Amino acid sequence: MKVYALSVLSVPPHGTATSLSSANDLSSFSFYQRGSIAEFMTFFAKTVAERTPQGQRQSVQENSYTAHVYNRGGAEQLVAVIITDQEYPVRPAFSLLTKVLEDFSTAVPQTSYASPSSISFPQIQTYVSKYQDPRQADTIMRVQQELDETKIVLHKTIESVLERGEKLDNLVERSNALSAQSKMFYKTAKKQNSCCVIA
Repeated sequence: MKVYALSVLSVPPHGTATSLSSANDLSSFSFYQRGSIAEFMTFFAKTVAERTPQGQRQSVQENSYTAHVYNRGGAEQLVAVIITDQEYPVRPAFSLLTKVLEDFSTAVPQTSYASPSSISFPQIQTYVSKYQDPRQADTIMRVQQELDETKIVLHKTIESVLERGEKLDNLVERSNALSAQSKMFYKTAKKQNSCCVIA
């Protein structure tokens, strides 16, 4: 699971996308490939952003990459795009896109969208680093992982209880058998003692 790129773009309806802020993690590629990969990521992000209707979310696969897009629409006309590998889960990707758009619209005034080079939004690089592990970023996934671990512990506990229960069942059977034997012994002893009554 890998996040390669995260972008915030301004996309007017039926217009061309303008990148407002972006961050990449291309460390898994060779040094000589990074430039062309970065260009592809930018092109891919702009293309899917322009083709996502306002108020919509979508995921687009291209080769081994998946672009998750959220076009929030509204007056700001902001779109967030995260490009990941195909293994990256959808829910954390879209929760990141929602968070990025909220933080970006809070931190960056809409008047500065006209000059993207003046926009400073360093949090976007932090998000790329933090969301490399979706379990750390998505509380639902983290809770699911904890539940899975708890289920494993519970299964082990139930298995040990069942083993102990089987042993208890054996003890109960033995005590029942002992009880039947002791009753027989008592009856036999009573018969033995009844023939030799001393007065």
